[in-house]
Amino acid sequence: MLRQRVITAIILLALFLSALFFLPTPGWMVLITVMVMQGTAEWARLAKLSGKVANGYWWLTLAVMAGIMWFDASHTFTQHAIMHLLIYAASALLWLVVAPAWLKLGWQVRQPSLMMLTGWALLVPTGLAMMDLRAANPWWLLGVMGLVWVADIAAYFTGRKFGRTKLAPSISPGKTREGVIGALLGVAIYVPLVIWFSGLDVATYRMLPGLTLIAWVWVVLAVLGDLFESAVKRQAGVKDSGALLPGHGGLLDRIDALTSTLPLAAMVVLFQKLA
Repeated sequence: MLRQRVITAIILLALFLSALFFLPTPGWMVLITVMVMQGTAEWARLAKLSGKVANGYWWLTLAVMAGIMWFDASHTFTQHAIMHLLIYAASALLWLVVAPAWLKLGWQVRQPSLMMLTGWALLVPTGLAMMDLRAANPWWLLGVMGLVWVADIAAYFTGRKFGRTKLAPSISPGKTREGVIGALLGVAIYVPLVIWFSGLDVATYRMLPGLTLIAWVWVVLAVLGDLFESAVKRQAGVKDSGALLPGHGGLLDRIDALTSTLPLAAMVVLFQKLA
């Protein structure tokens, strides 16, 4: 299983990097829209939406994505940036308020309308963030995603080697507190390496404690995204969100930690550009 996961991950990384740096902007937008639509199909399955409702939800999501891209193309940067910030605010509400309460109180949300709204708040901002961060600087998108990947890998291997204390046994029995500590340590190494490879000036290293603290906040958000999807899968009675990726499950199983981190990163970048 581990070998299959590694092979799939290497292939996905190669394809992703090729698209990130060489795909024209319209092609990138199409690719991200396809990703969001795949995530929508998997979310509809987790939400137990019936055939007609699931199909309608899929088409509505496509209309939402198309509407956002039309708005961006026909309005000024300031106008579409404000609209994007409103969408990211919905994501922030989900991850900073709704998701923690959902996990803490063990909510069992089965109303189709609420599950559909939650799916939109999870998937649409993530797709939009991948467009905005790439438009600002592809390396920024890769940097944030790399941070999440490093945290995930460090947590996985640390948890396997040293894991003793369960983090949330009723939600995801495989996750341990030792794994989270490993993720924090992995990211603490990742941040100065990124600064060094980026060739930034010496003054940047004075910001290292602050940057590391911010990175740790992103690790907490990534863990929250992972646990949230695990809770939804447990409610749906399934192990994986799908079977798209050999050794990994569905697309949502691979981007769960990105859904809780990328939109907030894009929000910060947009605020800076508007300031």
